[in-house]
Amino acid sequence: MLATLLACAQPLLAFQTPLSEEAIREAYFLGQHHDESVTRALEKYTQYFPIPDYGPQITSVTYLTPFALAIVAASNHIGNYSAQQAQIDHRAQPETVQIQVGIRFTDSYPALIPSATPNSRGSHPALVPRPNDFWHDFQVTVFDGEKALEPISQQGRPDYNCTEYSCFLTGATILLDFPADAFLKQDITVQVDPPEGDQFVSNLDLSALR
Repeated sequence: MLATLLACAQPLLAFQTPLSEEAIREAYFLGQHHDESVTRALEKYTQYFPIPDYGPQITSVTYLTPFALAIVAASNHIGNYSAQQAQIDHRAQPETVQIQVGIRFTDSYPALIPSATPNSRGSHPALVPRPNDFWHDFQVTVFDGEKALEPISQQGRPDYNCTEYSCFLTGATILLDFPADAFLKQDITVQVDPPEGDQFVSNLDLSALR
């Protein structure tokens, strides 16, 4: 009997789409904590990677399942927001998986690059900041098994480190959204082809995530 109960419960602890009403409520209550427990709950959805020998660093890849996105949605609401409303809001739109690719500058792929216009004859060109949309130079492909998936949306945002006096561009984050039901094999490969350096490849068994 115990084995049967565990077998029945196992799908609730893995990737699930569409989410059950119970799962949406659980994600709602997790997100409504508005404290470090939300960060801890979402930490398992991110993989981190070291600095390469050459080229930009793919610092992280985050896989936000429908359950994780429901946590984020609940966390973004402060004040009078009920579990019932969270369920209504969740059902009002198709479930998706969002994959986030974090990019950081390195010594070999720095934030400052030589200007296209030299200062004067014989002098070295001045250094200028990279454009804040430099992430367009990165090609990201996501595979389910061996099948390349087409995102329903793809965008990027520049990332800054700010002090009291100024902000410095440190990298960017690329965000890709896919229909949750597109992941049939749930064996995901994220491939990043940067403008400089080696191709980056990361693998994940999506069924290992809630």
